[in-house]
Amino acid sequence: MRMVAGMMALGNLYRKTFDLDHSDTSAAEFLNRVVKLVVGFWTAEFFMTTTLWLLVGVNPAEYVPVKLSASLASVLLTLVMSHILAMIRALNIAAQVFVSAVLSVLASLIVTAIDYRLYTYINPSIGIEYDLQNFCYMLFFGISLFFGWSCFFIAYLYNLDARAQERRLAISREEALTAKMQALYYQINPHFLFNTLNSIVGLIEEGASSQASRVVMSLSSFLRKTLEMDPLRDLALSEELALQSEYLAIEKERFSDRISVTLDIPQELRTALVPSLILQPLVENAVKHGLGRSSGDLKITISASQAENRLQLSVDNVSDASEVLPMVKRSGLGVGLANVEERVKARFPEGGSLIAGPVSPDHFRVTLTMPLRTPAADRLADAAIDTAPVVTA
Repeated sequence: MRMVAGMMALGNLYRKTFDLDHSDTSAAEFLNRVVKLVVGFWTAEFFMTTTLWLLVGVNPAEYVPVKLSASLASVLLTLVMSHILAMIRALNIAAQVFVSAVLSVLASLIVTAIDYRLYTYINPSIGIEYDLQNFCYMLFFGISLFFGWSCFFIAYLYNLDARAQERRLAISREEALTAKMQALYYQINPHFLFNTLNSIVGLIEEGASSQASRVVMSLSSFLRKTLEMDPLRDLALSEELALQSEYLAIEKERFSDRISVTLDIPQELRTALVPSLILQPLVENAVKHGLGRSSGDLKITISASQAENRLQLSVDNVSDASEVLPMVKRSGLGVGLANVEERVKARFPEGGSLIAGPVSPDHFRVTLTMPLRTPAADRLADAAIDTAPVVTA
């Protein structure tokens, strides 16, 4: 009963120390690990010592009770040492090693004294003379074992701290990436809203009140869906195209006689996963700059293709006019395209890219590349490209 009570008290000490000192591993889990390591360490020492006795011709059977008693004392002392080392883990390594050396000497003295007493007074029939030389041998042998355990345990604690720090850094990086992705995502709506409100104002100024009303209703529907959407959620390509069709329907209300849209999406890529609203700035850019550079019609083509294990999405805008206004040279990408490039590179560091540029004086193309990913089949039962109606003049 006293032994059980002692183990419970030691367990409480371990829990108190580790609860305060380590936040990534529970005290109970830590104590369980340490007990297993300590018992395993001294069990291995017991069997190795027994094997050595057999090799030198000593019958270990008579010595086993004494050795078991000394081993049990060693286990308890090692647990106490481990607890002390856990308490001083904030000290520098030199101080921890010094404390380990002192504790190892004290623990070895106690175990050697127990071993000597059991040898001398309890089982003197063992045919080995236990003199000062044997006492010193056992003392230094014990010091080496306890000190070896202490060094291992210090390294073990450092390993726990290093792994905990890695986990915390990984969580911090993930949280930072999530915040960045959310910030980039929410840049879309104000930019789009500004352009759409300008379109509504233009329709009102032109006296097209019914068209303005339809745009307001379409805008309300589009914003409701996008604002309720999780910024980090992936969509099937067909769902993403359905959202873009709603946006294009808004623009078509104002430019009904100038815009035509074609979707070129292979059947096998309709369920590919893409970040939500990743095409929105690309389509918006095609409308804004395609119509701004020409007084004629605008043809927008949204296409998808597969290159090995990568998905390529392209948005082409072709100005169908005899006279194309000169393109204003800009350094780098615009706000919308730069936003998309940053989103895809942050989401797919190893395989995300955006390439934009003129194919010809009247043809501009943006190509988005990302890893090709598909969801489980049971999540795609209702995913179909037909949910994204073609907007055409």
